[in-house]
Amino acid sequence: MSYEQIRVEKQNSICLITLNRPDKLNAWTPDMSRELGQAITAANEDDEIGAIVMTGEGRGFCAGADMSYFQTNIDASETRAHQRDGGIDWISLIRSSKPCIAAVNGPAFGIGVTQILPFDMIVASTQAKFGLVFVKVGIVPELASSHFLVQRVGWGKAHDLLLTARAVSGEEAVQLGLADRLSQPETLLTVAIELATQMADNPSPMLRMTKELLSANACDTDTDRIQKREHEKLELCYTLPEHKEAVAAFSEKRKPDFRKGLKG
Repeated sequence: MSYEQIRVEKQNSICLITLNRPDKLNAWTPDMSRELGQAITAANEDDEIGAIVMTGEGRGFCAGADMSYFQTNIDASETRAHQRDGGIDWISLIRSSKPCIAAVNGPAFGIGVTQILPFDMIVASTQAKFGLVFVKVGIVPELASSHFLVQRVGWGKAHDLLLTARAVSGEEAVQLGLADRLSQPETLLTVAIELATQMADNPSPMLRMTKELLSANACDTDTDRIQKREHEKLELCYTLPEHKEAVAAFSEKRKPDFRKGLKG
């Protein structure tokens, strides 16, 4: 499949997606969102892919929404709603996907941040900057970021970042919990791909079920319901070939091969 605003390549078991509008600091558009949705869906359907890494081309990660794109439809609320999400359910896609890691190489503002908050991990370059600048442009946060940001950084820090709309460095982002790991620019992709590969070495169905459990259980306070979800998934795992392969590998004192003859 060919893309205009992103670039997609396979590096062994990793799908590397690069936002590819460097002249616009990879500013977000609905077309970019649709292409991202297509690329992630294709990676999820590819048995050779175990995890996904997303980064930006050039000196920026994603400078937020391309405001020039939206000015032409600023008065059409129905059109704006479609533009805002690119016509896809981004949160459901990411939380049901194979592992997703963001490698933030430069400035990430607005939707450049909120689109990666539901990712499994965020690796920040020392040259990265993060800004949740919505109030500065007269709007409020979207893509469930008022939920995911609190999950990542906590109540007070979420208010700090959203109400001041200040930019923070990659280093401060890691200190706050907004990002998970810090890397020098020259090793950013290596770090992200190595982390993704560690995840991709594990069986894909179990990775995706674990993400589903984390999504459902993180804010649930009913431990009976939490355990019921876990038990249902565990019972399913016992019937799947990946578990049988792991048991066989253990008894045969070898490394399990979760891909050979198995669907990812």
